[in-house]
Amino acid sequence: MSYNINNNFDKTLAKAVNVIKQGKVLLCPSDTVYGLICDAHNEKAVCALFEIKKRPFEKAIALFIKDIKMAKKHAYIDKKQEAILKKVWPGKITVILKRQKSCRLPRILFANTKVIGLRVPNHKFLNDLLKKLDAPLAETSANISGKPASTKIREVLKQFGKEKRQPDLVLDAGDLEPSLPSTVIDLTTKKIKVLRKGAIVF
Repeated sequence: MSYNINNNFDKTLAKAVNVIKQGKVLLCPSDTVYGLICDAHNEKAVCALFEIKKRPFEKAIALFIKDIKMAKKHAYIDKKQEAILKKVWPGKITVILKRQKSCRLPRILFANTKVIGLRVPNHKFLNDLLKKLDAPLAETSANISGKPASTKIREVLKQFGKEKRQPDLVLDAGDLEPSLPSTVIDLTTKKIKVLRKGAIVF
C-alpha cells in the first residue's frame, strides 16, 4: 500500500499513526534518506523491521524521538551532553548515549550493548508523527542490509521489489534532496567520537 504525502498530508499522517499503532512497518521519507520505521515499544514490529531490511540482529537500531525530554526517558544525559544535543537537534546527527537502566524498550534494539542511539529529525512529517504518537520510533535506512541507502523513491522500492517481506505501508514523497545518512557521534566518552561520517561534518 502506498500513499503520496504531497497529495494529502493530513490524511497520510493519520494513516501512518494508525498503521504504527497496529505494529506495522512503514517506509517513509526523512531529512536524510528514505527510512524504515516502526513502534519502538513493539518487539514484534521491531523484529519485522529487522527481517524486512535483512539486518543482522547483532547490529543495533537507532530511534527517532520528538525532543530532549523524551531522550531523557531513555538515556542518561548530563548538562554537557544536553548542551551538545541542543546544538545538533533537530537535525541529521544520531547521538549514542548510555541507556537508562529503567528503559523498557525491547533489548533487540540494542544488540546486547548498554547504549542507545537517538535522533530528533528535522522533517515536518516525522516530527508531526512523533508528536501524535508521543513515543519513540525504531528507525533505519530503507535498504536491504549491505546495499546503499537512497533519496530516490524508485531506487528504494526496487530493492524491496522481489523480497518476500515488504514494508506494510509506503509513504511516497518523491525524490528527496540529495543527502547522506545521518552522522553518528558517541557522547559516552570524554571526547566526542564520530562513529559514522554522514550528512553533517562534525
